[in-house]
Amino acid sequence: MKKTLTSVAIGFIALVLLNLVSSFIYTRVDVTEDSRYTLSTAALQTVQEFSNPVIIDVLLEGELPAEFVKLKFETKQILEEFAAENNNIKFNFINPLETTGSSDNAILEMQKLGLTPANVTVEENGKVSQEFVFPWAMVNYNNKTVKVALLKNKLGSTTEERVTNSIQHLEYSFADAFTKLNIKEKKRIAVLKGNGELQDINLADYLSTIREYYNIGAFTLDSVATNPQKTLKELQKYDLALIAKPTEAFTDKEKYVLDQFMVHGGKSMWLIDNVSMELDSLYNEEGKSLAYPRDLNLKDFFFKYGLRVNPVLVKDIYATQIVLANGNGNNSQYNPVPWPFNPMVFSRNDHPINNNLEALRFQFANTIDLLDNNDLKKTILYYSSPLSAVVGTPNIISLESTTKSPNKEEYNNGNKPLVVLVEGNFKSVFTNRVKPFKIENNKEVGGPNKMLVIADGDVIKNQVSKGKPLELGYDKWTNNAYGNKEFMVNSLNYLLDDSGLINIRTKKVAVPFLDKEKIATQKTKWQLINIALPVVLTLLFGFIFNYYRKQKYGK
Repeated sequence: MKKTLTSVAIGFIALVLLNLVSSFIYTRVDVTEDSRYTLSTAALQTVQEFSNPVIIDVLLEGELPAEFVKLKFETKQILEEFAAENNNIKFNFINPLETTGSSDNAILEMQKLGLTPANVTVEENGKVSQEFVFPWAMVNYNNKTVKVALLKNKLGSTTEERVTNSIQHLEYSFADAFTKLNIKEKKRIAVLKGNGELQDINLADYLSTIREYYNIGAFTLDSVATNPQKTLKELQKYDLALIAKPTEAFTDKEKYVLDQFMVHGGKSMWLIDNVSMELDSLYNEEGKSLAYPRDLNLKDFFFKYGLRVNPVLVKDIYATQIVLANGNGNNSQYNPVPWPFNPMVFSRNDHPINNNLEALRFQFANTIDLLDNNDLKKTILYYSSPLSAVVGTPNIISLESTTKSPNKEEYNNGNKPLVVLVEGNFKSVFTNRVKPFKIENNKEVGGPNKMLVIADGDVIKNQVSKGKPLELGYDKWTNNAYGNKEFMVNSLNYLLDDSGLINIRTKKVAVPFLDKEKIATQKTKWQLINIALPVVLTLLFGFIFNYYRKQKYGK
């Protein structure tokens, strides 16, 4: 008896000591195969400087479809990991329907805040219904709020695939939001003007989005002609130059200013149309127009970096739609038709910039040749599809092609580079050449740098409705949305990102879902296994136990 009491006392004391130690030592172990809950160092760094509470409201509460229950669970797990790093991170889950009273009011209230609901088709017991879910989170800190989209859309994907894509991006989405709240000194972007670039209203949505990360300023090269040295000094105050669809040729002095800006470390993003062709020019009585090469005087410039933007047009069987009118007056009908000169380009998920992105919409895109004339690293981020072809210019482009079925034999010259990232130690385009003007601190070879070249100026262009800019990537004529905006934001973050945060986008996770077909065909079987089998096993155990007692102890 004494030994028993001693053992009990020792066990009790050990239990108390274990609880005391565990209150001072806190650890979490990620046993998942893909380490989905192990946050990267870059992600953890984004929450280390928060000294006041960060309140995160996640709008995933209430009766949710099964896939979104999974998204809610994964969101909770990721936020717990951030909270474990900094106890100022606080989060809660909210049902927007409870605060607004009805789904209609919820939709209106959320849309006012810029939070669009997801319309989800739910099939249960042979019945199909539509439900609205608000896959958003609001991150609040010191009177600042950042919206986080928890659901990633992708054309043609199922709800399960969308949720899987979304879970894969949760770490980056929240780390990105924390970064925005923590930015103290923003890097500067020069939006170049003076060579016929896109108007401000066509860049409005993109520029308003990146203002959360960067300071933006319009910069004209007009003063190069009179004071090139001063122009270069002013441009060097910026970290990146954005050149969005220039239509007028650059002078050698302007090129030299841009050249020295880049050799001295300035990043650059070029959106180039080397063919003069717009969809509006086809809306005439004949329904056709001439596409001809556009000379921007940049051939030698890109050649130095191992690139050639060709004055050709890409046509692709995988194309986005345009809307054409049939009939006259009140009898007109507007029909969406595939337009081969608007390629729909899909990501191959082979780089942090394009990983898990929605398809992009290109319009009258050119092709890019990669030249083996230097040691710079060139990464092709986007190609045309295998079923695409190249149309030389000058050439007549006609809307008549929309009335004919595409001949696949014509689309036999595909996989053409459309977007190329160049990285390495940049060398001056004007090495061993007569300089257009003399400058101080001229450099022939620079340090590590990055440049992005996109063979279509319209990738960054948002549409306009009633004088107001629409969201980049949204097509008001077909009501389709493409991934142009996220691609452009990712590209800029990659070019200017010093923390490695963008690399979180390459993280892969595998999320298991139940097979709906098996659920439907094997429903009765699994109901019997889960309900009837336990009852049968209990009765069988009782029968065996009673039989054993009777045999051992008798009646």
